[in-house]
Amino acid sequence: MSQLASRHLLGLEGVPQQDIQLILDTAESFREVLDRTIKKLPTLRGITVLNLFYEPSTRTRISFELAEKRLSADTVAFTPSTSSVKKGESLRDTVQNIEAMKIDMVVVRHSSSGVPYYLTNCMDANIINAGDGTHEHPTQGLLDMFTIRRKYGKLKGLRVVLVGDVKHSRVTRSNIWGLKTMGASVALCGPSTLIPYDAEKFGCDLYTNIDEALEGADVVNIMRIQLERQQAGLFPSQREYTNLFGISKERLKRLNKNYTIMHPGPMNRGVEITSEVADSDKSVILDQVTNGQAVRMAVLYLLSGRKKEGEEGE
Repeated sequence: MSQLASRHLLGLEGVPQQDIQLILDTAESFREVLDRTIKKLPTLRGITVLNLFYEPSTRTRISFELAEKRLSADTVAFTPSTSSVKKGESLRDTVQNIEAMKIDMVVVRHSSSGVPYYLTNCMDANIINAGDGTHEHPTQGLLDMFTIRRKYGKLKGLRVVLVGDVKHSRVTRSNIWGLKTMGASVALCGPSTLIPYDAEKFGCDLYTNIDEALEGADVVNIMRIQLERQQAGLFPSQREYTNLFGISKERLKRLNKNYTIMHPGPMNRGVEITSEVADSDKSVILDQVTNGQAVRMAVLYLLSGRKKEGEEGE
């Protein structure tokens, strides 16, 4: 079995093209499994995976849990509100005590950027980043790329526009690094207050005018406006944001003919995207959710390879 260059998936920045290609190619075979009547494989039998979620999650958590179960891994769910964290236990002590119970892999989501990397210094287990602060969300970036590639048969040469809260979006960052590595052209668009001051480092086209950004684009990936941050006054009102940056049917006329609409969810319908657009035949939003399982199965499988040496012949 081919292996990834790293035994962890902490982000897509710096991940070599061949690794991304391997994950996407492997996900194709697992995507076929999801269409079968029996969707379970014995691939990760004997591997124990801890889902360490310090932040609320619906899609990502369920997607990882299903991916693990479909590969026959043993899974453990961690809930901070019912753990010793409430008694003041540190993150380091929590994970080391759990690892002492013979955990092989950890899927972690945390509000603080860098926690997955920190865990690599505390544990011997494989670490998979399921979203850390405003840093990255690599499996979301991978499933977005996988979904695009399934439609167009390629990533290289496509023009992808990422619209919305670029400043706080970890999904945006993973999409940027992954898409650029695979040869796509990436543009960022949003209010100037939601574009990082150092956005030039991404090497993307930058726009604060949505109509200019959409001109000639193949894919529009709409990032959630994080309404919990609106109290900070980063834009005047939801209504104004919708008028200036919301993706409506009228704005779609600027896109290439065979365009694609994406959204990592959860959606704020009527704010960043209209229901008419979200539910149109050009939308692949629900496909993203299904494809997420296949991509996460691929990541789990490939990272577990170091623990399954010599089992290929079984």
